[in-house]
Amino acid sequence: MSRYADVIVLARRAEEVMEPLTRPDEGREWYQCFTRVDDHVFAGEGGRSEECYAWVIQFIRHNWTRLLAHLESLPWPYPWSVQVMIRDEDDDCFGLWMLYDGKLVEVPLPHTRRDPFPASLSGVLSRTDGPRD
Repeated sequence: MSRYADVIVLARRAEEVMEPLTRPDEGREWYQCFTRVDDHVFAGEGGRSEECYAWVIQFIRHNWTRLLAHLESLPWPYPWSVQVMIRDEDDDCFGLWMLYDGKLVEVPLPHTRRDPFPASLSGVLSRTDGPRD
């Protein structure tokens, strides 16, 4: 079943930790690779910066069920800086997960509600302050 989910990982000085996830690996559950978003992108410059704090990926199938567990298991140099943002195709906005005691935990966002949804791995995140359809 096709289902889109966008994921952004933000983490300080995590280039070495994230680098293997930017390459294909048959041992992983998912085949997509993260794309590094360097500082130069924001400065409008060419080349590659020394430091990177952001990586992005888009999943087009339900093949990312172990992603959060995999990210939890990585040796983050600054675990308090790790933020994972996920937006499933039916979400109104990105949800935010942060590491607490070694586990990625969803951080409640103001004016949002997450409801179970069988077609989604994370449920559906809705804004509670938006217009009603």
